[in-house]
Amino acid sequence: MNATLPTAEALRTALAALLDGLPPKQAAQAVERLIASYRGTTPTDAPVLRDRSDVAAYAAYRMPATFEAVRSALAALREAAPQWVPATHTDIGGGTGAASWAVAGAWEGPRTTVLDWAEPALALGRELATASGVPGLRDAEWQRARIGTALELAPTDLVTVSYVLKELTPKDRIQVVEAAAAAAQAVVIVEPGTPDGYARIIEARDLLIAAGLTVAAPCPHSDACPIEPGTDWCHFSARVSRSSLHRQVKGGSLSHEDEKFSYVVATRFPTDPAGARVTRKPQLRKGQVLLELCTREEGLQRATVTKRHGDLYRAARDTAWGDSWPPPENP
Repeated sequence: MNATLPTAEALRTALAALLDGLPPKQAAQAVERLIASYRGTTPTDAPVLRDRSDVAAYAAYRMPATFEAVRSALAALREAAPQWVPATHTDIGGGTGAASWAVAGAWEGPRTTVLDWAEPALALGRELATASGVPGLRDAEWQRARIGTALELAPTDLVTVSYVLKELTPKDRIQVVEAAAAAAQAVVIVEPGTPDGYARIIEARDLLIAAGLTVAAPCPHSDACPIEPGTDWCHFSARVSRSSLHRQVKGGSLSHEDEKFSYVVATRFPTDPAGARVTRKPQLRKGQVLLELCTREEGLQRATVTKRHGDLYRAARDTAWGDSWPPPENP
């Protein structure tokens, strides 16, 4: 693989090469156990990934989806702060490194440190990164660390915490978010796009704001979320292409799936958040587009864009769930 910025296709190629020869039955059994663990409601105090077969199954089962979700969150950060480029990156609970692949694809050259308490995950992540040939991944440091109250972080430009908070106790969640806020100039946290995942994101968002950071995405403001608790939840969707190996391990037949996720991006430096964010899949009607928005001044709002709006209507037809609104070319 050439030393170019990593893409989803590059990750799938690396996974296919690394997982070639893993018995399908063994992979399927490991995936079933992992699904049961990740869908459970009790946080664990031990690594979920126990050995290489677990890690290999996890990599095939989750890495492509995690990569796409984190990549979407990073794209929102880049849109809000196009001139900012991190020199250092710490991936908390990074496991096999999906978030680090996304960071290496967003910026060229950040020095990455991956922290996780599962040594088999770190080993396989290091293997994938080394094979990638991408300097930011190839030269990453992979360190074993207890993700919780004892976590100590060196100062860094960017911290990512993806699909980790669910595995922690409430006390550990608070400690991890506060440690990230104290160490980083920008913090990106991603959780599953479920009511519980959204609740953890809101908790993390409040902690980040209390620590002096400002929300850069997806919210157009750092005020309280306008969603009334218990009535709805804020989440987004990322399209994930599935390789034949991915379909085999997950037992699916489609060439793609949609990963639902919730996230927050907060920074210590000035950003230009979206004026509004599209919070649902736009509804296309004859001659009009209906957009569900979270706005800076008026909270949740529906906008109807019709053919009479000209260029704005054409932009609305191309607008996707999670995009900023209005688009940059139509301020």
